[in-house]
Amino acid sequence: MFTGIIEAIGTVVSVNTSGQGYELKIDSSLDLSGEDVGDSIAVDGVCLTVTAFDKSMFSVVASQETLARSTISHLRPGQKVNIERALRFSDRLGGHIVLGHVDTVGQIREKVSVGESIRITVAFDRIFAKYVIEKGSVAIDGISLTVNSVENAVMELNIIPYTALSTSLTLKRPGDSVNIEFDVIGKYVENLLGKGKDRALEDLLKEQGIIKV
Repeated sequence: MFTGIIEAIGTVVSVNTSGQGYELKIDSSLDLSGEDVGDSIAVDGVCLTVTAFDKSMFSVVASQETLARSTISHLRPGQKVNIERALRFSDRLGGHIVLGHVDTVGQIREKVSVGESIRITVAFDRIFAKYVIEKGSVAIDGISLTVNSVENAVMELNIIPYTALSTSLTLKRPGDSVNIEFDVIGKYVENLLGKGKDRALEDLLKEQGIIKV
């Protein structure tokens, strides 16, 4: 589990094919001496398992499912990525609950300066529109952000100066792809309500004798 508060910007050192996935070696400014092989770490919002590490350098492997759902397959040596280590129970939840399970890849439509901040618009698949609400939370490339507005499967987001300096999002341009993880609470609520509706309908059909008990 993560918070969407980026700890460092890492640099992809190498990308190699490993079995059915990709093995990435990434250099970051983080002191990883307290980490262990098998720990989780988020790379551009994708939860990956550390397979090796040395001081500030670590390696992770991305499966085919991860490659199909995210921008990890687009990464090349030299590219910058957002890094966040897994949340500890003693940590503050500064952003929102982020699982590192990317739902879809979106595309930056527009990026403009507004005062000292940056406003971006991100388009995404319409099937996910039900998970995006005004002033709700969303993770873009692992960054916890607040949705300013949303219309026709395009959301507007505001990047404050601190976030701009502390993440790789400012390096992205219109047309670039980004990883999107929608608020997990909304997804669970939808699932529970959906099952409730199904049960209510089933009970009604039983009462009408349409379904035999």
